[in-house]
Amino acid sequence: MIVYLLILILFFVGLYGLVSQRNLIKLIISLSIVESSVYLFLITAGYRKGAGAPIMKLGESAGQFAQRAVDPFPQAMVLTAIVIGLGVLALLITVALRLYHRYGTYDITEIRRLRG
Repeated sequence: MIVYLLILILFFVGLYGLVSQRNLIKLIISLSIVESSVYLFLITAGYRKGAGAPIMKLGESAGQFAQRAVDPFPQAMVLTAIVIGLGVLALLITVALRLYHRYGTYDITEIRRLRG
């Protein structure tokens, strides 16, 4: 239960950064924190207490293995989400750099004011 509370705190720290910051780089970092908290939640939700390594022992039936193994689906989903998140992060950094070269600032209020 404490792990879910820590994940929720991490999520709200990232959400606070998204709402309160005006700097594009800090917004991107806050978005990465929110993404990380979601990854942690998905991995934690797929964990089974007392589960062992996903390796079948000699003489073990498939039913026994399935009862003690961790669910691999959330792990696969998180791996996919990390790859997609990395692509989005690269795109966001590229857009932030282009905006900086165009307007000379990372402040979103200045960029809105200098629209043109």
